[in-house]
Amino acid sequence: MESLGVFLKSRRDRVTPGEIGLRTYGTSRRVPGLRREELAQLAGVSAGYYTRLEQGLAETASRQVLDALARALRLDDVETGHLHNLARQAALPPMTDPGPEVPHPRVLALLENLGEAVPALVFGRRGEVLAWNHAGNALMAGHVAFDAPRDPDRRPSLPRMFFLDPLVRELYRNRAELARVHVAYLRLTAGRYPTDARLAALIGELSMRSDDFAALWATGDVADCTVGAMHLLHPTVGAVSVDYQVWVQPDSPDHRLEIYTPKDPGSADALKILTQFDR
Repeated sequence: MESLGVFLKSRRDRVTPGEIGLRTYGTSRRVPGLRREELAQLAGVSAGYYTRLEQGLAETASRQVLDALARALRLDDVETGHLHNLARQAALPPMTDPGPEVPHPRVLALLENLGEAVPALVFGRRGEVLAWNHAGNALMAGHVAFDAPRDPDRRPSLPRMFFLDPLVRELYRNRAELARVHVAYLRLTAGRYPTDARLAALIGELSMRSDDFAALWATGDVADCTVGAMHLLHPTVGAVSVDYQVWVQPDSPDHRLEIYTPKDPGSADALKILTQFDR
């Protein structure tokens, strides 16, 4: 998955001395961003302690130290939360297989009541499609059987399809932007669930089989995924642009209902045609 030290180094490499007002006096630098001792000074810890922390040799890091590092590295709220998640991993049990996910009845009831008004999907923590309406199936993966999400052995995985399925890869006109979002959110999820063996296996598979995924994973970027835009070139209705937004139940945060609304009248007409064609 990912260690605290790897994440710290990736964020340290991203911050240049000039951004935070450090003077380098024209000396040559062998690192792309901050040196360890510079970050340690900014965070108010000893260089030796920070070095041990980054190398995985320090047993613990207090919340105060982590927050100081986050401020020095200019992390946003999501990145700071990820930093704290990684710091807790040393005390966690070994990886386990949590088994197939079962969508929360409240999420399924909400999906059912949406009908076919808008395309909608229910995702699990690893990006597996746990349920969808016909409009969502037709928009996102019309080549996959509608009943596939009901069978844990046949469930489509959005990350796997996005990076490995040629039909899905060709669907997105803003694929580069969405690829970064997919990987950054998957890293955030990995920090939240570091003992999930199925999640680790998915990340390993994508790293081995997709150069795009491996390159983006190496950046260390982490982000939440709640709203955004998708620009599609659909094989049935052509160009479609939609906004996506995610709804999360407080008592079932693993299961996310994602709905897609058209950005313009032409896209709205295309979605109507697509739904009628699918049914």
